[in-house]
Amino acid sequence: MEQATIEQALLEQVRALTPAQQQEVLDFAAFLRQKPPQPSPKARTPGLHKDDSYWMADDFDDPLPDEFWLGEDA
Repeated sequence: MEQATIEQALLEQVRALTPAQQQEVLDFAAFLRQKPPQPSPKARTPGLHKDDSYWMADDFDDPLPDEFWLGEDA
């Protein structure tokens, strides 16, 4: 059996729908054509920044003061 392409499979599915459902598929296809394409995620590179130096403050884990949460007027 010949492997169906996406287009052939889509046509088979659409032909099995009612005319109202086919209109919904058509409307959705028109909507998809108007959407900008989503950018492909960039490939991750393990160890890319392993040799980069960084600095973390000694008080990094200390609780934040109430002014941070309540504003300076608190």
